[in-house]
Amino acid sequence: MKRLLSLLITMALGVSFGKAEKLPNILWITSEDNSAFLGCYGDPFATTPHLDALAKKGFRYTHAYANAPVCAPTRNTIITGVYANSGGNQYMRSTNDKSEQVKFFPTLLRDAGYYCTNNNKEDYNVNGSQTKNIWNESGKNAHYKNRKPGQPFFAVFNSTISHESSIHKLKPEAELRHNPKKVSLPPYHPDTPAMRRDWAQYYDKVEDMDTWVGKLLQELEESGEAENTIVFYYADHGGVLGRSKRFVYETGTHVPFIIHIPEKYKQLWPNAQTGTTVDRLISFVDLAPTLLSIVDRPIPAYLQGVPFLGSKKSAAPRYVFMFKDRMDERYDMSRAVRDNKYRYIRNYTPFRPHGQHIEYLWRAASLRSWEEEFKAGRLNETQAAFWKSKPTEELYDTENDPWEINNLAEKPEYQAILKRLQKANRDWMLRIKDTGFIPEAELMDRTASTTSYDYMRSGKFELEPVLNAAELATTPSVKNIPELTALLRADDAAKRYWGATGLLILGEKAKPAITALKIAAKDKSPNVATAASEALYHLGEKELARKSLIAVLNSPNSFARTHALTTLDYLNDSAKETQQAVIAMTQKYLKTSPNGYDLRASQWLIEKWGINPEKYQIDFKF
Repeated sequence: MKRLLSLLITMALGVSFGKAEKLPNILWITSEDNSAFLGCYGDPFATTPHLDALAKKGFRYTHAYANAPVCAPTRNTIITGVYANSGGNQYMRSTNDKSEQVKFFPTLLRDAGYYCTNNNKEDYNVNGSQTKNIWNESGKNAHYKNRKPGQPFFAVFNSTISHESSIHKLKPEAELRHNPKKVSLPPYHPDTPAMRRDWAQYYDKVEDMDTWVGKLLQELEESGEAENTIVFYYADHGGVLGRSKRFVYETGTHVPFIIHIPEKYKQLWPNAQTGTTVDRLISFVDLAPTLLSIVDRPIPAYLQGVPFLGSKKSAAPRYVFMFKDRMDERYDMSRAVRDNKYRYIRNYTPFRPHGQHIEYLWRAASLRSWEEEFKAGRLNETQAAFWKSKPTEELYDTENDPWEINNLAEKPEYQAILKRLQKANRDWMLRIKDTGFIPEAELMDRTASTTSYDYMRSGKFELEPVLNAAELATTPSVKNIPELTALLRADDAAKRYWGATGLLILGEKAKPAITALKIAAKDKSPNVATAASEALYHLGEKELARKSLIAVLNSPNSFARTHALTTLDYLNDSAKETQQAVIAMTQKYLKTSPNGYDLRASQWLIEKWGINPEKYQIDFKF
């Protein structure tokens, strides 16, 4: 009976494609961590013949974007059709629950009669128990060939060939196919041997990825289904050399995106001719509604993107939006919006540099060499900017400044553009109910019995006043001290957090608020206590700040501990009691930390202090 129902649904949906046609198969080919380093995107150093050929017979999108510059939040956005920061899933490997109101789109395709396979990465940044039964098959052997005769398929094949880890183990230079000496370096990268080697090896890996794509396309031809199959190719975000992956610049979010649509589905073509470019702005939140539009299924109202192909294709959007929050063990909150020409970035942790130490990122020799050059004082202003505190606002003309190094935010002639993009960004955050303005540990505590998505829509929290507090805090001015001090007494811990953060940013100028900060350092919210303690430390109240941060290290919330540990790093506090507290915390949670990011942060401190972890029976294994 179930098989008959599926067949009837498939037949009914096929009507929109004509009586002689059936629903199209859809093949997704995805690669990890690569920007548009392809020949068809004008990169002369790239060797990508198979993707170049696909672009010649398909459509190459010039303005395609990942909504997050790292994999798990990106994949959450794709699989749900909801921005990860709308559902509380924007933090790297957060595993927060998904709302039952939000469906994984493959289940909607399965309802339409599709055989859905995933080979093989999931990594959807939600509780693992929620990812069961999404696919007909998911794993390294999952394949569309296992479907029933005549059944349409939706199949994902994902490659890790070009993943960041591909440059962690260096090949002998003689084995590289791309010559390090011929690499064209971005203006913000120093010209070091390690930087050139990593770039060259990475281009080799992109070439290997292209070969893998060619094999999948050949397999499709041999299956006899090529003329019935729409092929998507895209990368999950940009990468991987420093200042790309994990950063909301073009290098972290702009991705290659190619679609081939067979002649029999010509009504779906975005342009009149194949082999052309499409300049429409698209982003990954648009993928779920686009698939449903292609197969002419209803588009649920909760989806936050718009379809760019199919029967329900929308008008082109004016903007695409991007976000970042905690990247591994470091907190660094930014939001970004861009139109066809300009990119605007709003940084909510301007007191931290872009170059925060992340254990996994530092495995790359190129990144370590960049840091060494900075410490040696051998970098120019553009190259050194990565290692210094960043501006609250950034604005770039991506057409004339593709590497985004000339910040236009304070130039008078760009103020109208700045204000327009500021408003677009703010309106978007309010519209999707951005969870990022509640610090992570606090958010987890509040949503222990619900989901972040549902909590934000429950009427129990009003975002706009907290957003206002965040904008006030990150636009530092002495005249705002009374208002920031008043925020420390607010009922909502999120407001108190931003009040403390604003005073932290003001540094020694915040001395009039020292009494209020002393009270805030004992706040029941560990995020508030941590921010207030950092502010107090800079005001000379080191003993009180240290005591409060040590208290946070005893929190059962691993992300509260991570926040406190990274704060201790920036304070360079190596007092004996601090060291003892970090060691004790590490011993306590070494086997039970749910994510390990607190342990990565403690490992960095212990190594920085020159302590041998073996002396304390600590064995860090990640």
